[in-house]
Amino acid sequence: MQTKTVNQKAWFLVLPVLILVAFSAVIPLMTVVNYSIQDTFGGEFFPLDDKLMWFREMLESQRMWDALGRQLMFSGIILAIEVPLGVFVALNMPKSGFWASFCLVTMSLPLLIPWNVVGTIWQIFGRVDIGLLGNTLAALGIDYNYTQDVFDAWVTIIVMDVWHWTSLVALLAYAGLKSIPDAYYQAAKIDQASRWKVFRYIELPKMMGVLMIAILLRFMDSFMIYTEPFVVTGGGPGNATTLLSIDLVKMALGQFDLGPAAAFSIMYFLVILAISWVFYTVMTNLDKRGM
Repeated sequence: MQTKTVNQKAWFLVLPVLILVAFSAVIPLMTVVNYSIQDTFGGEFFPLDDKLMWFREMLESQRMWDALGRQLMFSGIILAIEVPLGVFVALNMPKSGFWASFCLVTMSLPLLIPWNVVGTIWQIFGRVDIGLLGNTLAALGIDYNYTQDVFDAWVTIIVMDVWHWTSLVALLAYAGLKSIPDAYYQAAKIDQASRWKVFRYIELPKMMGVLMIAILLRFMDSFMIYTEPFVVTGGGPGNATTLLSIDLVKMALGQFDLGPAAAFSIMYFLVILAISWVFYTVMTNLDKRGM
């Protein structure tokens, strides 16, 4: 029996990436952990008698739980809208030809706009005095003001995120649809399967892999969103749109409570990791069962 030769030289190609990740992720993470178990004052560190004091303080903070509730509601609404809408758009896009390329390029355009620019666009767009949306709604007699009304603020940041990121779900779903062989559709046509059954038993199972990626990406991104809602509402009116990331920045940079903010950020990271793992486990099990 011939012995297989193992070549480990390929690890040298991965080494630059590992070094980059160590500097950009691991070292800052260790710094945050260090902050979370010490007290800081004037650039000096003072050991805490209770190493978990900041974590307990955050867990007992109603402020953090309120921000977490708003964050979960925002991410839930975003997923409930963007995933079905993205699948619907992908199902109705042309499969080949000029219009297919045109639709793909058009759908990609919102993804190319930087986050801070998206926030600025919608901040101006929604203004009652000079914004096209705000001014039009005011002319129609609709009382809309995202800077003063909680409902209007939530609608604005949700519509903004849907406009910005539904394209990502649509493009991923479209890629899943393009990977389906024509033989499946021909067999369904011979069996006179309805459009719903084609979607239910052919298209949806074949899209589950890319949809799992889309859901994970959209959840993680929506759960960590900061720039767009901060530029539009600043967390207001009041604290109505103060999501976890905005609250964390206010605590760390606004109040300079580095210890509690570090503990807050670690728990923030663990919540994202845990919910992402749940999403991944559920979607993987559904995929194995073939829906």
